[in-house]
Amino acid sequence: QVQLVESGGGLVQPGGSLRLTCAASGFTFSSYAMSWYRQAPGKERELVAVITSTSGMRNYADSVKGRFTISRDNGKNTLYLQMDSLKPEDTAVYYCRAAAERWPPMQYWGQGTQVTVSS
Repeated sequence: QVQLVESGGGLVQPGGSLRLTCAASGFTFSSYAMSWYRQAPGKERELVAVITSTSGMRNYADSVKGRFTISRDNGKNTLYLQMDSLKPEDTAVYYCRAAAERWPPMQYWGQGTQVTVSS
């Protein structure tokens, strides 16, 4: 069955770094655009970064540009999010999402990993 399993979250001090990983299985990873979303307490889920199936295009939310880097390894069916210069406002549950680039428009979500930025 389809699985997206995030890992790498935790507690980090402001200015620190974390690397999130999303391990995918059960679908053709290389045919899907992948993205990271986050949801802070009391707020709506928001898009953080997206990468196309061949890594040809990457986009970021303005709030994380220059600090976060999304990447993928299609050979390992894995998505990454390198987060540097973390701020308290980055605290949220981070989710990975897979979206098919061709018909049918399938999409899958992971269960999330908690990131807490605090001193």
